[in-house]
Amino acid sequence: MSDTTTTDPGTPAPAPKPPRKKHPVLRAVVGLAALGLIGGIASAAAGGSGQPAASTAPATSAPAHPATKAPATPQQQAPSFPAADPATDTPAADTPATEAPASDPATQAPAADEGTVSQQQALGSAQDYLSMGSGFSKKGLIKQLSSPYGEQFSVADATWAANHCGADWDAQAVLSAKSYLQTSHFSRAGLIEQLTSPYGEQFTYAQAIYAVNHVGL
Repeated sequence: MSDTTTTDPGTPAPAPKPPRKKHPVLRAVVGLAALGLIGGIASAAAGGSGQPAASTAPATSAPAHPATKAPATPQQQAPSFPAADPATDTPAADTPATEAPASDPATQAPAADEGTVSQQQALGSAQDYLSMGSGFSKKGLIKQLSSPYGEQFSVADATWAANHCGADWDAQAVLSAKSYLQTSHFSRAGLIEQLTSPYGEQFTYAQAIYAVNHVGL
């Protein structure tokens, strides 16, 4: 059933409205505003640099490779030493000094050269002559001990006795000089000659000078 609007022939039809006229200034303002909005959107898309926005293509990322780890190197351990045993290890400072083994008494040398029996006899005879106080030189004492008209010791024994009698030969020269002056008169040169003569006392020249100086000549 059709919906037909019937018009009353007695009622006049409404007159159509005239079209609205747009103001030219308003159209310009609207156009500028639209252009400004479009420019702002383009600047924002370009990152605010004033350049046209570049097309953003999806970045192709390289496939991630798993990081290759170097094989772990075992640390070199310092050599371990066994712990010191307090029962067996003694500090070096507390170690007693090693004593040298005692020498065999049978191999030790005598403390002094005691000499043979004949040498000891010659030494006793030499000390007897020196105790007389007349004065003997070393050569004169050896000559007296080994003389065939004297004690008749061997020259070796007489020499050993003269070396071990401990006589002060300078003092013996003074005793010999005093003995000569008590029995006779001598000049300085004569007394020196008597003390050094091979047929006299056989002192050395230095011992004779020492003697005459001490007796006042």
